[in-house]
Amino acid sequence: MGNKQTIFTDEQLDAYQDCTFFTRKEILRLHGIFYELAPSIVPMDYTDDPDVKLPIQLIINMPELVENPFKERIVQSFSEDGDGNLSFNDFVDMLSVMSEMAPRELKAIYAFKIYDFNTDNFICKSDLEKTINKLTREELEEEEVNLVCEKVIEEADMDGDGKLAFADFENMISKAPDFLSTFHIRI
Repeated sequence: MGNKQTIFTDEQLDAYQDCTFFTRKEILRLHGIFYELAPSIVPMDYTDDPDVKLPIQLIINMPELVENPFKERIVQSFSEDGDGNLSFNDFVDMLSVMSEMAPRELKAIYAFKIYDFNTDNFICKSDLEKTINKLTREELEEEEVNLVCEKVIEEADMDGDGKLAFADFENMISKAPDFLSTFHIRI
């Protein structure tokens, strides 16, 4: 039982490798991280696909996320159950999208979900206000936040409806050279 390869079947590891940007070795390392978050809950054997979910509080307190102002939104965006609880699959998906290997297009889809606080499939002024307040750790005056929101909508809203659809958002971040370097979690 001391052999690490008994954690997953070869088929499971192949599937993780096919669906993520991770190697088999990295997937096993991710399981170690997931296991360490809750050793009393997470099994060492995933060969029979246990349905184990870790609560959002454990995930957002990981050293890699604890300082991120969007940690709750990141975790919620990858949570299949909608409550922020993550299965190992959700955990791997989250870290795969947030890895440096993930393409800009995939990161854009999840960035949009993360910044769409009210989950209406648009980034409206209130979503932008929350985003700016999180990015600036609420150090801007309300007028400054409003000004930034208005400027973003004015520049990025291509159809003039006062909110950003995904196409507007994608166009906006395509002009942001630092987007890829800031939208990742190092593990």
